[in-house]
Amino acid sequence: MTASMTAFGRTEYDGDAGHIIWEIRTVNHRYLEISLRLPEELRNLESRIREQISARISRGKVDCTLRFEAVISGSQGLTINPDLVTALLESANTIMTSIPEPAPINAIDILRWPGVITQKTPDPEVIGKLLLEQLDKTLDIVLDTRRREGEKLRTIVLERCDSALALVREIKRRLPEIMSLMREKLLGRAQELEMDLDVERLEQEVLLLAQKYDVAEEMDRLEMHIVEVRCVLDSDEPVGRRLDFLMQELNREANTLGSKSAHYDYSNASVELKVLIEQMREQIQNIE
Repeated sequence: MTASMTAFGRTEYDGDAGHIIWEIRTVNHRYLEISLRLPEELRNLESRIREQISARISRGKVDCTLRFEAVISGSQGLTINPDLVTALLESANTIMTSIPEPAPINAIDILRWPGVITQKTPDPEVIGKLLLEQLDKTLDIVLDTRRREGEKLRTIVLERCDSALALVREIKRRLPEIMSLMREKLLGRAQELEMDLDVERLEQEVLLLAQKYDVAEEMDRLEMHIVEVRCVLDSDEPVGRRLDFLMQELNREANTLGSKSAHYDYSNASVELKVLIEQMREQIQNIE
């Protein structure tokens, strides 16, 4: 199933273990790049989180944030560092002696000082299972969004494929007519010279020019690549890189068609194909 690389997922959990918030954002990227923001006390879960994400997302830039607040209870409450409080008060009193009419010391300001209050951190092994389960639920949301967006991208690309294929098949249908017109045009120009020309040699030169401007092979390859794009879009595997390669091949054949533009229909077809290919390429840049 075609999947986009752009999505967002967020889940919250409140329970005995605490308050958990997972947020995951993904955008398009050439490879898989995972950026994690975790509380320091849960940093040892990083490798497991990366493994869990990479098992379900194969391509894109992933920004993953975990916010965790443990439940405060009797066995896991707040602890005050009395030595630090004493040191802070002594320093504050020393400074206050040199300040005329100082304001009273605010206990809340003391409590806000880093390290004054400590909280027992949860055991990562105990909380880890719950965190990873919640991560999976968040990934479910992200992947569901990526699939929905991917279906929209698939529809857009298929519409452009249909237009390009119709254009290619119309040119293929008209190739004999176009080649005949080109041959008559070349012979007519030769006759306008009013010179005594070797008819057999002239026919050979006309044949060589006709072969030079023949685009039958290019049209066959264009049709083959377009059909392949449709087949790839039906694959269950990530298809972004393969589609990007096919766009390069399509663009190469369209350029060749333009370089053989001895007839205005070739030129018009080349320009229209390039427009359609560029429109597909823009969408494919966001497909996983």
